[in-house]
Amino acid sequence: MESVRVRYAPSPTGNGLHIGNARTAFFNYLFAHVFKGSFVIRIEDTDVFRNVIGSEEKQLLQLKWLGFDWSEGPDVGGSYGPYRQSERLSIYDKYTRILLEKKLAYKVYSRSNKNDYVVRFRVPKDQQYSFVDLIRGPISFASKDIEDWIILKENGYPTYNYAVVIDDYLMKISHILRGEEHITNTPKQIMIYKAFNWKIPNFAHMSLILDQNKKKMSKRNCYDVIQFIEQYRNLGYLPEAILNFLFFLGFSPNTNKTILNKENIINLFDMKRFSKDPAVFDISKLNFINKEYLKKLSLEELVAKVKVFFKQFQIDLEHDRISKLVSLLHDRIYYIQEIIDLYRFFFVTEHLVTYELKFFLIEHKGYELIPILLEMFHRLDIFKSFELKQIILNLKQDFNMDLKILFKTVRILCTCQSQGPNLFDYLELLGKDKVLKNLEKFKLIFD
Repeated sequence: MESVRVRYAPSPTGNGLHIGNARTAFFNYLFAHVFKGSFVIRIEDTDVFRNVIGSEEKQLLQLKWLGFDWSEGPDVGGSYGPYRQSERLSIYDKYTRILLEKKLAYKVYSRSNKNDYVVRFRVPKDQQYSFVDLIRGPISFASKDIEDWIILKENGYPTYNYAVVIDDYLMKISHILRGEEHITNTPKQIMIYKAFNWKIPNFAHMSLILDQNKKKMSKRNCYDVIQFIEQYRNLGYLPEAILNFLFFLGFSPNTNKTILNKENIINLFDMKRFSKDPAVFDISKLNFINKEYLKKLSLEELVAKVKVFFKQFQIDLEHDRISKLVSLLHDRIYYIQEIIDLYRFFFVTEHLVTYELKFFLIEHKGYELIPILLEMFHRLDIFKSFELKQIILNLKQDFNMDLKILFKTVRILCTCQSQGPNLFDYLELLGKDKVLKNLEKFKLIFD
């Protein structure tokens, strides 16, 4: 059996690693691991007008953050380099000359400048270009439906469908796993393989990714779904959770489990389990998976990650206070930045006293607790969860109030909210001064 060599070949034209490209990279990476092959990174930077400075470095950094490593690439070198197309122009020129000599391609000169020209590939007449897609089965195209196409642009750079074939052949790529949108590129690429009498690699085209409105996800339409890995990282999604989620995009592993570690994923990889139907990007599923991975972290591990976010948002809190916040709020978050949002909501925002809150207090005569709580809390030296709980439980006997009603009443009076995290831990973290301030707010209303 030939050695397996796959590649992930991004273009440095965007704001970093797109979630769809991350899926492509991941399945190529898995394929290489399962079949003990090589995973190669190649940068396709021939679209010079769209290249973005720093995009290549950013994408490689994000691939590493996700946990990928590669045996060959622009940063690590290898036996088949260079691994940037812009550094391979002389190679493309060599093969273009061969095609011109064989009359398989021809020059078309510019009308405005006779020194400028493009090179077009001469599409053979009455040919069928067929291949067996490893996911979709037999696919065929007729040459009569394809016009002569440009392989070399006026600026001397090759077009995508031309350069990719030369690179894949010279780099001995055996299998090409990519998105469904590349199916229509395949016949042009097969033409080049046949023109040089080269062995054609195996193709596998994965399904499109749709957003939740069932529209194709696009880098240019990024309002409905967060689409870049860097954005997920900045929100506090974990790389293991993202890969776990990507494994289910257009792929149906033979398992009832949703949470899968890297070893599980490698063991479950099977080309027969790819779907031909579009995959819908379900953010709620990603959130569920990420929440499960956050639960796996120890308190110390999660606190360390949360501290980074507090620092980024320039919120200065002591380690012990952050630790208590994490203990209080970690069950409520899907990604780490939500801790910041919850902290601001529960501990910084000044909440208004709504009609619904006042109605509840009137209905259950909760306003009668205001002077009692004010007096008790003023006298309380140790404003801790345990002591607060004892005080509130003692009130139940004095007021003969249902425990749920009592707790909700205290929550409203002390926090100006009807719902929230564990009441007594919350009051401790909110602090005596803030609780007394909220009670005084209600005192003014009901006096």
